[in-house]
Amino acid sequence: MSSAEALRMAAVAGGAAAGAGGLGTVALHLLRRRSIATQAIVVALTALGAVAAGALAASRAMFISDHDLHVLWVVLIVAVTVAIVAALVLGQRVVAARRALGETARRIGEGLSPAAADPSETAEFRALAAELQEMSRRLEEARFRERALEASRRELVAWISHDLRTPLAGIRAMSEALEDGVVSDAETVAEYHARLRREADHLAGLVDDLFELSRIQAGALRLEMERVSLSDLVSDAIAAADPVAAAKRVRVSGRTDSAPELSLSASDFSRVLRNLLENAIRHTPADGTVWVEAGVADGRAYVSVADGCGGIPPPDLDRVFDLAFRGEAARTPGDGGAGLGLSIARGIVDAHEGEIEVENAGDGCRFTVRLPLDGEGAAVRAAGPRLLGPAPPDQT
Repeated sequence: MSSAEALRMAAVAGGAAAGAGGLGTVALHLLRRRSIATQAIVVALTALGAVAAGALAASRAMFISDHDLHVLWVVLIVAVTVAIVAALVLGQRVVAARRALGETARRIGEGLSPAAADPSETAEFRALAAELQEMSRRLEEARFRERALEASRRELVAWISHDLRTPLAGIRAMSEALEDGVVSDAETVAEYHARLRREADHLAGLVDDLFELSRIQAGALRLEMERVSLSDLVSDAIAAADPVAAAKRVRVSGRTDSAPELSLSASDFSRVLRNLLENAIRHTPADGTVWVEAGVADGRAYVSVADGCGGIPPPDLDRVFDLAFRGEAARTPGDGGAGLGLSIARGIVDAHEGEIEVENAGDGCRFTVRLPLDGEGAAVRAAGPRLLGPAPPDQT
């Protein structure tokens, strides 16, 4: 066959095949809303139709005999029939896989665990099923966090309502007594004024804690970092806590072993120390001791606060930093807090890329904050241990 004849035959066969392909494309467009099995049959018929059209057009152009043309027709009819059957079988498999994916999506929508992927499915469907299962796992984790957060919010609202109602009721009763002249002697009036100031301070502290917690949870906490001495921060926090401790007859003392200078937000980290000390003093019985240590261990700076609270029940150890968690023993009126201090402390420590943990130790518990050092440039005091306050009792 010459080149010209080959090109002529290719043009005839290609034109006929292109026409059949165009008809198949139109059919797919018209049937785009039908099942995958129907579209698979159309695709198979289009492919075979293009081959058949090209073969018939070429055979006519070649002027083959009627006998050969009839043989070609028989071959094409048998091939098309087999293709239709194969397309139906394969289409049913695709439909079954689609139904399995639909069932998986339905179970995910109803919050149920998806069924395991069928290993006989095609690679694409198996990959899609795996993606759906991973999405289901992430959704379940998100639901769990949402439920925990919602329960924490409800608990917080209940406790905050109680902690607001109690001082407000006292303020109202004392202000009405002063206004109505129920109390008139100077000593009682002065006492009422002092109690009003204390209750107002308590409310102001509570509002301040709520504001700080909202900043932490909203990711709006902005740290103003500066080089500060961890030893100085600890000693200042102990000095500030002394009046509160003295009122409860609790001793607060500590020691700094080569405490380093770090890049910290001094005001925010001082709040961490203040919250830890207030929590320790609040839960330490009279004549008990709160012991504070600061130094460097395992390549990180640390501050620990040990109290004499009698220990925390093991099931509650992982919850003490949860929002508004106070434990059964602490749910008493006038305990001095709404359970926000430790949550705020954890948020500030996390913002410093540090860690905070609690463990039972001796006759109480020990809270430990660990902070990263500033690399090789961290300045460490070389003066040795520095005792803050009276000598400590034996700490284990």
